Amino acid sequence: MIVQSLFRLLARLPLSWLHRLGGWAGWITYAASPTYRRRLRQNLFNALGREDTRLLRAAIAETGRQFIEIAWVWLRPVDAVMEKLRVEGWELVEAAHREGAGLLFVTPHLGCFEINAQYIATREPITVLYRPPRKSVLAPLMEAGRSRPQLRAAPADLSGVRQLVKTLRNRGAVGMLPDQVPGAGEGVWAPFFGRPAWTMTLAARLAEVKGVRTIYCWVERLPRGEGFVMRLYPPTLPLEGDLEARCATINREVERLIMLRPEQYLWGYNRYKKPRSPRTGDSGGAADGAGGDGQ
Repeated sequence: MIVQSLFRLLARLPLSWLHRLGGWAGWITYAASPTYRRRLRQNLFNALGREDTRLLRAAIAETGRQFIEIAWVWLRPVDAVMEKLRVEGWELVEAAHREGAGLLFVTPHLGCFEINAQYIATREPITVLYRPPRKSVLAPLMEAGRSRPQLRAAPADLSGVRQLVKTLRNRGAVGMLPDQVPGAGEGVWAPFFGRPAWTMTLAARLAEVKGVRTIYCWVERLPRGEGFVMRLYPPTLPLEGDLEARCATINREVERLIMLRPEQYLWGYNRYKKPRSPRTGDSGGAADGAGGDGQ
């Protein structure tokens, strides 16, 4: 109840205030957790190949903002959230519709990724995989934030994967986060910033559904609470070869997006951990969609 009340209080604050609080929260978390501090520094160093103090400091603050702003995104009316969002590249979606294509929106843990699916749902139905958060106290808040018109949730198991495939075959839209660590048997080893990372296969498999167009997208967080910009991009590399090769290609596409604004990536996530044992019914790297990851 305390956490839920706190989130509802935060949601009432101006976005500029939340981002200032989030910057402080990022530094408090960084100072309080040696494990998180070590992981963030290592992942950022690995991606850059060098130390960058300025970028490190920015990443610490941006991670805090990423967490705090979730209350604002989940619990504000959707119209109020969309007023703070500008969109670039939507013509890619319109072109895909003219071709009668299904749409696979691929979104890394970059910027305010919680807004992606919410915005798309204001334009057309979108289906995302849903996995309850590990901290059960957040479940009611997450469900409230994702209970938006035209935003459909599929369970993160075999039935959910089938629902995604069916949606794409029916020329619908699906959103997912490709840079989570799937369970054992749900991924392949593929390079991510030069290191082997256990990578989900689901994005590569869905991209191979006949008639599907893949669009990479992310939401940049603007300074001083000015709002957000959602940016959509076509693939820059052909998705070809065996499953491992296709997963490696998606990782390279994700790397490209991350390096546009590296300080806004979730470097504290344990991307290089060993896969967990699969839960009953999970399949194909099932993970959450463009609306969040439940990690």
